[in-house]
Amino acid sequence: MSVKEAAPPRAAPRQQQEKARPKGRRGQWWIPWLFLAPALILFLYFKFIPMAQAVSMSVQEVRPYLGNTWVGSANYNEILSSDSFRSALGNTVVLAIGQTFGSMVLGFGLALLVEGQTRKLTFIRSAAFLPVVVPIAVVAELWRIMYHPTSDGLLNQLLGLIGLGPSGFINDPDTSLASIAVTGIWRGAPYDMMIFLAGLAGIDRGLYEAATVDGASTRQRILHVTLPGLRPVFAILFVLAAVRGFRSFTEVFLLTNGGPNGSTEVVMTLIYKLGLEQNRLGVGSAGAVLLFVATLVLTVCVQLLRRRRTA
Repeated sequence: MSVKEAAPPRAAPRQQQEKARPKGRRGQWWIPWLFLAPALILFLYFKFIPMAQAVSMSVQEVRPYLGNTWVGSANYNEILSSDSFRSALGNTVVLAIGQTFGSMVLGFGLALLVEGQTRKLTFIRSAAFLPVVVPIAVVAELWRIMYHPTSDGLLNQLLGLIGLGPSGFINDPDTSLASIAVTGIWRGAPYDMMIFLAGLAGIDRGLYEAATVDGASTRQRILHVTLPGLRPVFAILFVLAAVRGFRSFTEVFLLTNGGPNGSTEVVMTLIYKLGLEQNRLGVGSAGAVLLFVATLVLTVCVQLLRRRRTA
């Protein structure tokens, strides 16, 4: 018998892995799911089941204690033909665009300023991130105080130092929406800053050194090295910031509650008023479904454009 025939057959790679795996861990694939089960149950009960109920209620006339009746698309027709919904949708789009680009630009600038490894920058980054962890109710109350419309208000005093008259801010229909956008940018920019910092850490430093050797200025290095390297980060942040802008509710509700004269009414506050104040739960659910569909379409479109560019 030859040596080749006498050699024992090799075990398959999968069999070798099974043998190398400790016996106590075989067949315990369900352990990670066991740890995830509490969170999944909470998501199911407080998120997915209410979403399914909202879709069901959107095609019904909701009558508590009397039974719901099927109305089909009547709720959608009513809310789409409503002037208040179209106005709220326009305010939502303007607010989302302003907050999205404002927070991304400010977050990118902050990321460039605090990029580094020293302890001082670590402290500055932590301080800059504080608006994100502060409860939104506290943020809204803080800005409501600063937006005091009289000349004694904090921001109006600063405007007085440069010779500008007092502004009504959230009490003026012409400036109320912009004032809320500034509040959202102030709170969202530090979050974008941290994601930009993570993206900057992934850019090859050799590219900066090569650009410096070639005589590129700081502006040219940002345009031709930093921005192309952060292209995937911009795509992710655009989706996150846009969704955050479309779902603006707490700051609007606490600062203006849609006023004055409906100048800051957004879709979320309109849905709240229809459902919980006017007891028109079916129409409010239809508005919530439309907002969800708009957010989903935006997310899918951005992902498709991103894949087309990378292909």
